[in-house]
Amino acid sequence: MSDQEELKQHFAQRVIHQAREVLEVWQQLQRGEWNDNYRNALADATLRLRRFAERFGQAEHSELALGIEDCLGDIEDNRGRLSSTSIATLSQLVYRLARTGLRHSDTQSQAVYVPPLSKPVYIALQDHQRAEHVVRQLEFFSMTAQAFASDAAFRAAMHERHPAAIVMDVDFNGPGEGLKLAERIQQSLDEKLPLIFFSHADTDTPTRLAAVRAGGLEFFTGSLDASSLLEKIEIFTRTAHYEPFRVLIVDDSRAQATHTERVLNNAGIITQTLIEPIQTIAALAEFQPDLIILDMYMPACMGTELAKVIRQHERYVSVPIIYLSAEDDLDKQLDAMNEGGDDFLTKPIKPSHLIATVRTRAARARSLKARIVRDSLTGLYNHTHSLQLLEDASFRARRDGQPLSFAMIDIDHFKKVNDTYGHPMGDRVIKSLALFLKQRLRKTDHIGRYGGEEFAVVLPDTRAEDACKVLDEIRRRFAEIRYPAKQEDLTCTFSCGITELTADSDIKLLTQQADEALYRAKHGGRNRVERFQPVT
Repeated sequence: MSDQEELKQHFAQRVIHQAREVLEVWQQLQRGEWNDNYRNALADATLRLRRFAERFGQAEHSELALGIEDCLGDIEDNRGRLSSTSIATLSQLVYRLARTGLRHSDTQSQAVYVPPLSKPVYIALQDHQRAEHVVRQLEFFSMTAQAFASDAAFRAAMHERHPAAIVMDVDFNGPGEGLKLAERIQQSLDEKLPLIFFSHADTDTPTRLAAVRAGGLEFFTGSLDASSLLEKIEIFTRTAHYEPFRVLIVDDSRAQATHTERVLNNAGIITQTLIEPIQTIAALAEFQPDLIILDMYMPACMGTELAKVIRQHERYVSVPIIYLSAEDDLDKQLDAMNEGGDDFLTKPIKPSHLIATVRTRAARARSLKARIVRDSLTGLYNHTHSLQLLEDASFRARRDGQPLSFAMIDIDHFKKVNDTYGHPMGDRVIKSLALFLKQRLRKTDHIGRYGGEEFAVVLPDTRAEDACKVLDEIRRRFAEIRYPAKQEDLTCTFSCGITELTADSDIKLLTQQADEALYRAKHGGRNRVERFQPVT
């Protein structure tokens, strides 16, 4: 690399560092509430980002900083109050900022990257070869990590530089010694480091309790795969995107609904209000809330009746329902909760109480939904939910007059991978492709594991021609990954079929067309992307 290129990279990293500060300020909203101090901190961090970006020629960062400043201006015009629109706009701008990388050869409209951590991740495992393997896997996904073979090497590194996070084997340097080492390290720090523990064997409760007391945020057993580890590290180091909670408020009193909206908006929660309960089911399909707040007594229908109607729809069985009512009779509250509710809050309620209840319930619901609709191996959407997302996206595309593409991906010669290298290697390849797709596609794209080694991708607002370019670039990069194996490193490729929504397409036709295009890619030599072409 030339001196000029090195200087350019150095300046670009300065901009990335400032972008991370904006991200961290934004993330604080999920734990607090909007106020002047918070607004000033976000404005100051954004101003520094814009100045750095303009100075060092980072046009995209400059554009995003200007967007955030414009949004902050709109909030000022709204008497300093957050609204659902401003929360959604800020969230999208910050998301784009979080996923902006330094690879100038990528097409900015689709290729998206998490900024690399400014510090490495320290990996301290009893099995040093396993630790080095984890390091190599993380490097495939642009995360710097360092493995250590001894207590002394780890301590020396800690003395030189603190890491972004630590992955510590409970038995590093001897039985139970990793726990003791981690606890001593944390006690010596003013600001605790994100700490993830690992044990090759399953562990008992006392060991896990000791890990919690040592400051452990997560505990892995059995094996460490880069995908799961990367996800946790991003969350704990606050580089993962925080998606604001979404709450549907159903209340016939516009004044009460507006008050509830303002309280929740002030905590960075996106809301939608319905004065007419009869519109609830249609709103659920469109808004997809994490939680519903129902008034107990409404002229059109009782809150308990509406809760029963909501629960009749399988898609909304697990969405939390909170009754918010002036009813203070405990027996009536309990009866209401037996009618499909999850909690009962009595008016008037302290804003902090309402916010805490909504955040807790919504977070648990998201976690539960993720387990229900996601594939356990990859964390992608499962087959059934992928088709549901395709149906929802098709409805919105037709309504808004926007394009929609659908892709099916299949790993080439996957049976041979399993037969030659074993099923654990096959699982590793599947998880690797899953993470690759998640890193390189947009937040608005839906990625699912369709079955076995087959994946499905829903790409809203995307024409088939553009989808082909994006997925072909991903195909070429995926083929560059090398998986360490005994005799020689393994590389894998995939084939892809793509189709675009038309006026007469339904879900069944879209999947058939994508499958036909995938079949052509397979029989055309594999390791290629094919677009569906209707027979003329």
